[in-house]
Amino acid sequence: MEHITLLIGIVIITALVFDFTNGFHDTANAMATTISTGAMKPKAAVAMSALLNLVGAFLSVEVAATISKGIVDESGIQPEVIFAGLVGAILWNLLTWLAGLPSSSSHALFGGLIGATVASVGLDAVHGDAVVMKILIPAVAAPIVAGVATVLATRLTYRAARSTDPEASAKGYRAGQIASAALVSLAHGTNDAQKTMGVMTLALITGGALAPGADPPLWVIASAGVAIAAGTYLGGWRIIRTMGKGITDIEPPQGFAAQTGAAVTILTSSHIGFALSTTQVCSGAVMGAGLGRKGGVVRWSTAGRMAAAWLLTLPAAGLVGAAAALLAEQGDWGVTAVAVLAVAACAAIWLASRRKPVDHTNVNDVGTETTEPVDVVATAIQTVAPPPVAAAAAEAHEPQATSTAPAQAAV
Repeated sequence: MEHITLLIGIVIITALVFDFTNGFHDTANAMATTISTGAMKPKAAVAMSALLNLVGAFLSVEVAATISKGIVDESGIQPEVIFAGLVGAILWNLLTWLAGLPSSSSHALFGGLIGATVASVGLDAVHGDAVVMKILIPAVAAPIVAGVATVLATRLTYRAARSTDPEASAKGYRAGQIASAALVSLAHGTNDAQKTMGVMTLALITGGALAPGADPPLWVIASAGVAIAAGTYLGGWRIIRTMGKGITDIEPPQGFAAQTGAAVTILTSSHIGFALSTTQVCSGAVMGAGLGRKGGVVRWSTAGRMAAAWLLTLPAAGLVGAAAALLAEQGDWGVTAVAVLAVAACAAIWLASRRKPVDHTNVNDVGTETTEPVDVVATAIQTVAPPPVAAAAAEAHEPQATSTAPAQAAV
């Protein structure tokens, strides 16, 4: 029993580490456009997002129930399996953070857990219908729905602001961005913090500390909320740069439309228990904002790299989780070996990130290390369909808000 208690403690700590990486990996979802348009200072933005992530963690447990009761057979796995799945998720989160790619922390978690479960117990322990209905279908539908909604919202926003003073309307939309970013942060805490709650609850159930089918205890909810808030405050500046500068050039009206559409999508999914990827929703909304503005463009080379990361997330995290599970099942030495290898890999990734650091002081910079070849499609579209006069005037008054050189694509 002491061994099991110790192992459950290790799993819970690892789950909170994942929650922390989830926080800084996904800060960009709420704050990238707000920071890139200058609506808020970077540090103030991540502080507000962290606080609202913490509040959001207490609003619902529907997504937590999806994970602890719906994805894998809780009676057929051991805490070692959950530990291995979390290791796979953490390593994928850190690798994509290093590359500045807004991949899905949610799918990394699901992939790690599914891979570890299959390696340990077999395919029968995975609830395939739940994976399809509550993970795969939302993964495909959510960014499309958010993108289409944001295209329409962006066009309506610019049409409504046609006759207004560009500088005055830009200030108004910046205020709207702050409000919508707050809503996205709240929604992110409601959706993503619950995923860690679900994993911690699953570990407690498999170790016999909770009855099967139990909801997360209050201390689980509170600790998951604090961990994701701390990670959010750290700020995933590399991914914020990609979301704010690398996908498209964002103006305040576009930022407001993108964040509002994303928040509605995420909150709706949380209410019905869909554990969708907030990253995919917000990325789809940002692309929709780029397509919705006349003369706006999407840098498809960056979008293509993001899509490739999305497709690889489930299988890549699953393979790492499976390998870790096979090693962890060898006993105490196996669990120790997985832990040591995971810490070493995390340290190596962190050291690699220090070669070209990105933080709140240079997150909006577009330097030689972040440029990529000119997107021919984006350049052609911008040539034949330049931005409207009002938008151009706003850019002239607000040089900090956008970057007008299509060749300057941030990564």
